[in-house]
Amino acid sequence: MSARNHQANKAAARERLRAERERQAKKDRTRRQVIVALSIVGVLAVAGGISYAVMQANKPSQWEAAKNETQVTAPANTEGKDGTSVVVGKKDAKKTLELYEDARCPICATFEQANGETIEKDVAAGKYRLKYVGATFLDNSDNGEGSKNALSALGAALDVSPEAFLEYKGALYSQKNHPAEQDDKFAEDDYLIKVADEVDALKGNKEFQRNVQDGTFDAWALKMSAVFDKSGVQGTPTLKMDGKKLTGSDGENTPMAPEEFKAAIDKALKA
Repeated sequence: MSARNHQANKAAARERLRAERERQAKKDRTRRQVIVALSIVGVLAVAGGISYAVMQANKPSQWEAAKNETQVTAPANTEGKDGTSVVVGKKDAKKTLELYEDARCPICATFEQANGETIEKDVAAGKYRLKYVGATFLDNSDNGEGSKNALSALGAALDVSPEAFLEYKGALYSQKNHPAEQDDKFAEDDYLIKVADEVDALKGNKEFQRNVQDGTFDAWALKMSAVFDKSGVQGTPTLKMDGKKLTGSDGENTPMAPEEFKAAIDKALKA
């Protein structure tokens, strides 16, 4: 091999080595850039995740949001400020029976199972009108949402019709459907809708179902509950007529048995 060829080969080898080093350096730079980019994305993702978690943690709950609503959507068939006056029955009825109940109250369920149908018949006959005041205090003592959620669902039924409201109230308090006080079953929208299927006007009623699921009347339920809190009534169920509390034979407690309820109503109607 001539000296010239030897030198050319050495130069070509050096050029290949230089080119290879440049390719490797370029690959290394690209890899570092990818690593840095992924690191930045990872940091941003973590930061975004933390921000989202913080935002979600600070986001008000369904009922906190409802409490802060300035515009209250009231059901149809209501009266008064924020629609918190719920009076069902014939307008020419001379007397009005006030009924104070909490949806989760087991004693209310017992009262409704014994006298609910009688009240519905009396109201339909024009014997008296029914003014309903819903409470939610059991949610506070039992750490739940069922009283509020059921009251909101009752608002959705009232929005359909007063008759649907009365039938749905009876279905919720029935022995078949009413849960034990410690069981917060009424907090489940699906359960409230399932019970509503027992009422002809509510069965498969998409608007009713949507109002329950969307919490359309949540703020109204809280306003109604506030009316109960300001009423001075100490427990549920409580009955009043002409502002006077109706009691059973003991002169103190709500008349629970059908015969005592009838006697108390008849006496109040004659007063």
